[in-house]
Amino acid sequence: MVNRVIRFMVLGLLGSLLAFSQPVTPNPRVETHLRQAQEFLKAGKPDLALGEFRELLKLEPNNIEARNGLGTLLYFHGDFENSAQELRAALKSNPSLWKTQTLLGMCEKRLGQMVRARADLEKAFPKLQEEKLRVEAGLELIEIDYGTGDLDKAASVVAVLKQLRPADPEILYTAHRIHSEQADADMLGLAMVAPNSAQMHRLMATQMIRQGNSEGAIRQYREVLKLDPTLPGLHYEFAEVLTGSSAPADQAQAEQEYRASLARSPFDEKSECRLGAIAVGRGDLKEAYAHYSRALELQPDDAEANLDLGKLLVAMDQADKAAPLFERAVKLEPYDAVAHFRLGSVYRQMGRAEDSRRELAEFQHLKEMKERLRAIYKEMRLEMKREPADADVPQ
Repeated sequence: MVNRVIRFMVLGLLGSLLAFSQPVTPNPRVETHLRQAQEFLKAGKPDLALGEFRELLKLEPNNIEARNGLGTLLYFHGDFENSAQELRAALKSNPSLWKTQTLLGMCEKRLGQMVRARADLEKAFPKLQEEKLRVEAGLELIEIDYGTGDLDKAASVVAVLKQLRPADPEILYTAHRIHSEQADADMLGLAMVAPNSAQMHRLMATQMIRQGNSEGAIRQYREVLKLDPTLPGLHYEFAEVLTGSSAPADQAQAEQEYRASLARSPFDEKSECRLGAIAVGRGDLKEAYAHYSRALELQPDDAEANLDLGKLLVAMDQADKAAPLFERAVKLEPYDAVAHFRLGSVYRQMGRAEDSRRELAEFQHLKEMKERLRAIYKEMRLEMKREPADADVPQ
């Protein structure tokens, strides 16, 4: 918590909280103390500013700037009880001081007044304009909701923070923690109310996939099919697991499941792509072209469909037609290493040496990054999302 407080101070909150639209006091002594306090704050001397605010309040007890400044400084001194009193007094005079209300909520949280703290932080949070301050307020609010077990409210706040800072490690960790606990709670609830249901077996299958237990997942999916073969997306999920099996019978059934998925959902472009890959494996490029073209027709912004059709066109000696598809795939999925490799290779065939070097360098960078991620997943004993094999891409 100390690091967060330090960051909070870096925001310049002490100074910004003083910028209120309050009529200038006609008392010269009040003006002198206020100006001196502000100068001390700018100079990084909060203790001296504290004294100036106290002297100012002796002259003018209802001065909002002094109450607010004093309350803020007392907060950073750890005097939360007196800080809260000063901040409440400032808010009573002007309820629209959202930064003040945020700090008051933080004070109350440290005093153990969680109901008050949540009410103040929840009211101020959507009104805050400064990104850094809004993030701090959101994290405080999440701690309260998480502590009381209100994961839904915590999840709604973390969703806002992820929009503000999608690459912030603390926010990403917080989001993962909350969503994981929500998932665990839902899994426990399902196990209690319907332990032998198709949904429970399907959930068990997905957990086994994450743990790398494909054989166990296949067994669970077979149970799901017995109980309710009409569940949306079931045939595609099952086919994906079967595709990773080395058993010929499982491979044959995978194709059947992809076709069953298309029969239930004719707009399933993912199954079209997978059937295209199976056709390529059989050497039937005509059938593969039909599947990939249909997938792209169904979903032009499917990066996988663009990439797969492009690879097929390269195999058919039509690299010039493949380049735009690879370019679109890279645009849609900029972190797809294979797409960058394929685009770099086509550029090289087209004589675009500089473009080729750029794309191949990006491929190498993404490949190394993925290997680091794979090592982390391996350490956690989780299975990364399986990708179709690409024999022409360096491993």
